Amino acid sequence: MENNILKDLIQKNNSKIVLLVIDGLGGLPIKGKTELEAAKTPNLDRLASIGSCGLSEAVGPGITPGSGPAHLALFGYDPITYLIGSGVLEALGIGLKLESTDLAARGNFATMDKKGVIIDRRAGRISTERNKELCSLLQKKIYLIEDIKVFFKPVKEHRCALLLKGKDLADGISDTDPQREGEKIKEATPLKKGATQTANFINKLTRRINEVLKGEIPANTILLRGISKIPRLPSFKEKYLLNSGAIATYPMYRGLAELLGMDILPTGETIKDEIKTLRENFQNYDFFYIHIKKSDSFGEDGNFEKKVSIIEEVDTFIPEIETLKPDVFVATGDHSTPSLLKSHSWHPSPFLLISKNCLSDNLPNFSERACCQGSLGKFPATAAMALMLANALRLKKFGA
Repeated sequence: MENNILKDLIQKNNSKIVLLVIDGLGGLPIKGKTELEAAKTPNLDRLASIGSCGLSEAVGPGITPGSGPAHLALFGYDPITYLIGSGVLEALGIGLKLESTDLAARGNFATMDKKGVIIDRRAGRISTERNKELCSLLQKKIYLIEDIKVFFKPVKEHRCALLLKGKDLADGISDTDPQREGEKIKEATPLKKGATQTANFINKLTRRINEVLKGEIPANTILLRGISKIPRLPSFKEKYLLNSGAIATYPMYRGLAELLGMDILPTGETIKDEIKTLRENFQNYDFFYIHIKKSDSFGEDGNFEKKVSIIEEVDTFIPEIETLKPDVFVATGDHSTPSLLKSHSWHPSPFLLISKNCLSDNLPNFSERACCQGSLGKFPATAAMALMLANALRLKKFGA
């Protein structure tokens, strides 16, 4: 649940908070070890010996979260109250301006066999350049259907954004993405009253997309999810009195940060670039959100070794963050993405907090199993902001 008492307790000071989100950090054992346990992480292990650790749960026991809900929870927004479709986040992340009547969807270029069965949900992770070519082709062939304007926008690799502009478009539409190989594209269905016409339009559009992409192996279809309109929600600054900067290489996460009113800090494509951006902007903000994407991507690919390598790379930059001397530093995941499952999962995320005001758990390493023994225990991710604010001495006493 969202912590509603914070608004009366928050106070300003000069403290600085750094939240490092290693996307999909948590895993499951392969040959006895998770990716985090197999990784060589001397710096995170050292911090686990002097900081407070635990496990955070994005939505609830057994519930597998999407990236949007998982991040909202970490930022202290109840993901059940604030339902934000990934389509909106993807569109905002690539700079599209959405009106309240627009409908946006997140798309995967995918591979479909002759029987209409999806055999690769990511079309072999085609290049971003090929993505741009295909979006251009679709835009030339499909622009206006039933007085609704259709826009195809490339994102990265296999990801694209779909934007619909027209009258009477409704949200509350189910995904067409089956979320697994071996199944056919799903029919979009209405999830609420008044959405039938829009669901039928999505299905008609999908058939037209398939006609245009026929023969464009491996990207001969698009799977849609997060079909949504832009919501209204309180800004991060309103909630926490924090000037915040977001550092993310992937559009969806920039989109989420923008929706919350964070400043999107320009950065390059590598982890090194992101830490450089943090260093260059450290004096300008109270709160920094840094997002690491590839750990999740390799988990979804089932690539255990590559996910390990990303975790190890992140670890090498921890001393550089420490040099900046943030008052509070947190390293965690938004959700787990075990290579064993090749997907997001319901398992809680390892959580590490460092401040001069925290307990020292003296754990042997930073891992899922070690964090089970941490002083923070297992807690809802919506409490993470309260923990950060408290350790930054930004919360007054509650009650007399």
